[in-house]
Amino acid sequence: MMDLQNIIRERVLVFDGATGTNLQTQNLTPDDFGGEHLAGCNEYLIRSKPSAVERVHSDYLSAGADIIETDTFGSSSIVLAEYGIESLAYELSKEGAAIAKRMAKEFSTKEKPRFVAGSIGPTTKLPSLGHITFDAMHNSYYEQMAGLLDGGADLFIIETCQDLLQIKAALAAAQDLFRDKRVRIPVITSVTIETMGTMLMGTEIGAALTALEPYDIISMIGMNCATGPKEMEENVRYLTQTSPLPVFCMPNAGLPENIGGVAHYHLTPEELERHMKHFIADLGVSVVGGCCGTTKEHIGRLASLASTVSPKQRTFEWTPSAASIYSSVPMHVEPAPVIVGERCNTNGSKKFRELLLAEEWDTAVSMAKEQVKEGAHMLDLCVAYVGRDEVRDMHEVITRMNTAVTVPLVIDSTEYQVIEEALKHYAGRAIVNSINMEDGEERMAHVLPLCKKYGAAVIALTIDEDGMAKTREKKFQIAERIIDLSVNKYGMREEDLVFDTLTFTLGSGDEEFRKAGIETIEAIRMIKQAHPKCKTILGVSNISFGLNPHSRHVLNSVFLHYAIEAGLDMAIVHAAKIMPLHKIDERGRELAKQIVFDERIFEEVAVAA
Repeated sequence: MMDLQNIIRERVLVFDGATGTNLQTQNLTPDDFGGEHLAGCNEYLIRSKPSAVERVHSDYLSAGADIIETDTFGSSSIVLAEYGIESLAYELSKEGAAIAKRMAKEFSTKEKPRFVAGSIGPTTKLPSLGHITFDAMHNSYYEQMAGLLDGGADLFIIETCQDLLQIKAALAAAQDLFRDKRVRIPVITSVTIETMGTMLMGTEIGAALTALEPYDIISMIGMNCATGPKEMEENVRYLTQTSPLPVFCMPNAGLPENIGGVAHYHLTPEELERHMKHFIADLGVSVVGGCCGTTKEHIGRLASLASTVSPKQRTFEWTPSAASIYSSVPMHVEPAPVIVGERCNTNGSKKFRELLLAEEWDTAVSMAKEQVKEGAHMLDLCVAYVGRDEVRDMHEVITRMNTAVTVPLVIDSTEYQVIEEALKHYAGRAIVNSINMEDGEERMAHVLPLCKKYGAAVIALTIDEDGMAKTREKKFQIAERIIDLSVNKYGMREEDLVFDTLTFTLGSGDEEFRKAGIETIEAIRMIKQAHPKCKTILGVSNISFGLNPHSRHVLNSVFLHYAIEAGLDMAIVHAAKIMPLHKIDERGRELAKQIVFDERIFEEVAVAA
């Protein structure tokens, strides 16, 4: 498959056009589909009338397509169950890939090899709305993909995606299949942006890119279906200016018009060519094709275009971020910090804990929304409570927050099953809190594979076998160990790591911890200077445990100010309780600064001889 990857880098590749549109021109009868009960099941034509499928492939290959899609858009058991033939999912997928592979070989030449893309549609279920479980969707996709791979597919295209959680289930299935088969082929993910400017679930293109970019299994990202190229342009522009991955575009032949109960598409082959020339030459799109309403004439024009125009060399500005199902939030903002709301945490919020115990789930979600109104950019979420089923509680809360909370979540748990339960039901890109070296690699060995599987970032605490590090040197040393293992052994990237250099309270007056504030701040500075791609975070209120509320607010605010100066990116705080320095009286600011930096003045006392 490296041949295909190399070709993509060398020239524009052209996908085929619409399968359904082509089949409609063949005037098929219910008998062609195998009877009235299967009429409309295009995937069953693989069995009942393979010549119809062969004609689709032949038309597009003759028109010059480099890549043809299998007639398996709905060959998952989820979709086939609607026709009572779910047991045929693997066989139809395999046979569909085999037909396409045979046709591709027939048309291939040394100068123009042809490839087969295993088509994987969104099914008819939205997991974010509870239509189906993540595991059930994963299993269905695994079966479909196994058939496509065994039938000879050269790549997968997960297309017409409407729910980020659906894509994650498909990607998890592909990861597991590649592991089991000990093989890997390219994967394209293609989202569908509706006319209102978002995916069906309300997802902005930026959130989709943020959620999908961390998956190293993905070779290319793009858009297809729903609209024509004109309506796609701004989102395609965003991808070409932002995405580290090559960009794919497969629009409809314009917006459909309902005529006599049938969708008609009016974009001519010449008009499609004009739009796609702009996408390729001016924006840098690498692979193009046609979706609903496009014909062999449309693909013929694109094939001619691909032989005369080269993709613009893209420069992109990618910002590591987290995302909710709706929108993306950078892990560094100006002015810093990214505020992570701390109140949806049973360990720190009495109110949230009481709501959990009473199982008042909707009110708990309301607490999350309140923090967003107060200015939180992300929310820390912890449901741990002794004697309760934490997995169940996380399921109840995360499935609600997934669609109800507009900012990204930080999943806070010490239990691996709880972390995975959260990540399975969270459509956006979460941050996991946390890993450390307290038991050597044990926690990393459990948590980091989950982060890789679900595309999450992770918070790393400066704790090792000796406990929580106290000095800047020790904190930095632990951070270096974590970076080395995370990147070189577990496949994470430095930009996926968020370091919490931790702090002890200054409120106790204990001599051992008088320098806790400055050591934490300087550790942040050391990490940011040595590893600028890594991010940093602090649970700010830890610095002031034991003090009265007003003193805590002042000390937290001053400590946060100097931590930001040292390079702090993110802060877990109650946003409403942080005060700008100019709102703190001068004496209060100075006293807090002296406490943070341990600027004590020792007066000499004369002792009489």
